[in-house]
Amino acid sequence: MELTNIGTIRDLFARHEFSFTKSLGQNFLINPSVCPKIAELGLEGADEPSEVCAIEIGTGVGVLTRELAKRYKKVVAVEIDEKLKPILEETLADFNNVEVIFADVMETDLAAVIAEKLDGAETVVCANLPYYITSPVIMRVLESRLPVRSMTVMVQKEAADRLCAPTGSRECGAVSYAVRYYSVPKLMFKVGRGSFMPSPNVDSAVVRMEIGQRNELSAEDEKLLFRLIRSGFSQRRKQLTNPLSGELHKSKEELSALFAELGIKTTARAEELTLDDYIRLARRL
Repeated sequence: MELTNIGTIRDLFARHEFSFTKSLGQNFLINPSVCPKIAELGLEGADEPSEVCAIEIGTGVGVLTRELAKRYKKVVAVEIDEKLKPILEETLADFNNVEVIFADVMETDLAAVIAEKLDGAETVVCANLPYYITSPVIMRVLESRLPVRSMTVMVQKEAADRLCAPTGSRECGAVSYAVRYYSVPKLMFKVGRGSFMPSPNVDSAVVRMEIGQRNELSAEDEKLLFRLIRSGFSQRRKQLTNPLSGELHKSKEELSALFAELGIKTTARAEELTLDDYIRLARRL
């Protein structure tokens, strides 16, 4: 079954009376070269590739799911659209190492999924993420400190650039700092808009995040770190002391003195601080 063939997909949709749900941002892959690459990226650096398991977020018609099933010991996929159930029963019928959970990933205990369904095996996360939920899903995986070694995601190109932007650069955003706190992100390759059905108005890209267990800050200080970053980027055109003054209930003079003490420019805006600057600030506060 060639799931990247437009005719095959249309036939599946017709037989199962499937219609797109616009609010879910559904764009299904029809480029046959993309999913094998994503599946292989998850195995990079694995000591025993045949023992690695995968969690997939969002199955579509099962194009990536099938490629994962060919390479991983077991695949657990979380899909929110129950209308895809009869389609997936057909497209994944050849694989006995795949389990699909129909649920909202934002309300799913992924740690329990890994422990109970994957027996705590070495696990990676792979996903083709709609733009509207890209950052929330990535942050849920990272902030949950799941026992996963990497996360490989396909997102809109603009989001990929933001995820991989160096902290302290004009291109970065609040999510750039969070991603780099928990992982090492790398933009792997671009995916043109013609690779999808229906075709979106933007190009996409695949990002791989090598996840480490960073414990530089206590849980309480970590919360403060991300409060500082979110507050700064909520008014990124202003000097950082302005939004932080309201967030922390401190005067701008107090914050300027603190910045000077830490060697941070007192007129700096949010994106001018490096991740280490924010960590030092959170520690000092």
